[in-house]
Amino acid sequence: MDMKKANLHINKHFQIGEIDNRIYGSFIEHLGRAVYEGIYQPESPFADEQGFRQDVIDLVKQLNVPVVRYPGGNFVSGYRWENSVGPKDKRPETVDLAWQVIESNQFGLNEFIDWSKKAKTETMMAVNLGTRGIEAAKNILEYSNLKSGSYYSNLRRQHGWEEPHDIKLWCLGNEMDGPWQEGHKTAYEYGRLAAETGRTMKMMDPTIETVACGSSSLQMPTFGGWEDTVLMECYDQVDYLSLHQYYGNRDNDSAGFLANTVAMDQFISQVISICDAVKAKKRGKKDIHLSFDEWNVWYHSNEQDKDIERWTQHPHQLEDVYNFEDALLVAGMMITMLRHADRIKIACLAQLVNVIAPIMTSDTGAWKQTIYYPFELISNLGRGTVLQTEIDVPFYESVHGDAPYLDSVVVMNEEQESVTIFAVNKDLKEQMELAVDLRQFEGYQVDKHVVLTHPDLKAENTEAQPNNVVPKANGNAALDGGHLHAILPNQSFHVITIKKK
Repeated sequence: MDMKKANLHINKHFQIGEIDNRIYGSFIEHLGRAVYEGIYQPESPFADEQGFRQDVIDLVKQLNVPVVRYPGGNFVSGYRWENSVGPKDKRPETVDLAWQVIESNQFGLNEFIDWSKKAKTETMMAVNLGTRGIEAAKNILEYSNLKSGSYYSNLRRQHGWEEPHDIKLWCLGNEMDGPWQEGHKTAYEYGRLAAETGRTMKMMDPTIETVACGSSSLQMPTFGGWEDTVLMECYDQVDYLSLHQYYGNRDNDSAGFLANTVAMDQFISQVISICDAVKAKKRGKKDIHLSFDEWNVWYHSNEQDKDIERWTQHPHQLEDVYNFEDALLVAGMMITMLRHADRIKIACLAQLVNVIAPIMTSDTGAWKQTIYYPFELISNLGRGTVLQTEIDVPFYESVHGDAPYLDSVVVMNEEQESVTIFAVNKDLKEQMELAVDLRQFEGYQVDKHVVLTHPDLKAENTEAQPNNVVPKANGNAALDGGHLHAILPNQSFHVITIKKK
């Protein structure tokens, strides 16, 4: 039987768009051990003078994350930001209805800003449009971004932060279409509130950008109508619309699980269509860009989370232990987003530490889960311009429709004189021959071919075995006469970079 063949067709003049580096963002919510025991653990031997875990900061910096969304998530719909600032001994312990826990407020807004600077990232701040509204959003913006001379800016200075935080990116609530949300609203109610909150905030600081809540997932019964109604109300006041999507493999159908990139691609295309329809109806001039600010695999921890005792502090919650097939899908999801880089400008892997996360911690250290590696490779090497990547490859049947055996995208970086191919061979049984005509890139040669593969789709990285699933620079890509060829093993993720000599 002949080996499957995949041909990539690219032209350096046919470009999808420049990559906004914020597409490699992440997310920290006051949930489980993301904050406490994750990024903040004063009693840990790994903590610095502010209580931030240095081992975690080091791993976050390797991911090259340009922006981190905070403090939620569902948590933000009951968030009183004032409880999280000022002297720690005066901060109240509060009830968090979203996750049924007690929040100590010992880590808050100012601590997060300091942590972000140490982790070399920016803040994407969410405001509470569930139990609160315009006034609270205006006040936290005043506290954060005004230099001095007003009540809240002076209060920040009294708290020890002389200079403004200068937060540029603001989420107008979170998943307001979800009945699980405190202050859940209809599309019209939310659209009006988002419009007036965004308008008020931009009166105070015209340099900020705002993100309106799209649907919590493609599966929401209100999907589509929600986006249309919300944007008809707040189109003029917002810059981005959010998308959220998680995938799981509860039926243990690995081929179907990896085909979720087809569903994700359709989801993105549908939201873009709605944004453009509203623009046309409004006779608008601006495109509404997308913020895919929650995405990941999430299902492993669902059963164990049912046994968590209510009203404790930072329990072990949403602690998925990821396997190799999860890493393949994460790579495929990132490739899918890059293929829409003209419209997706922000994305946040949810989340960053301990909670459905690439990084895990214990009292004895921190380690990288399987999904850490595709994120690290694509984040660090996927900077530049996305080329329109046509894939000629066989398909297989899935519940999402016909799925290609290869997910791939090509990124060109003119400044570094490099071209990088990201590719996932989703064939679980057979290797595949990859061919790319690169004659336009004369004088280039293969710089590296990194491969992430494992014979066991269920292989995990644990504290005891942290290096079970790791990438290796052992690929066989070769460039001859401007034609690149490589053999891609079954179930594998590849990063092939060519550079000018």
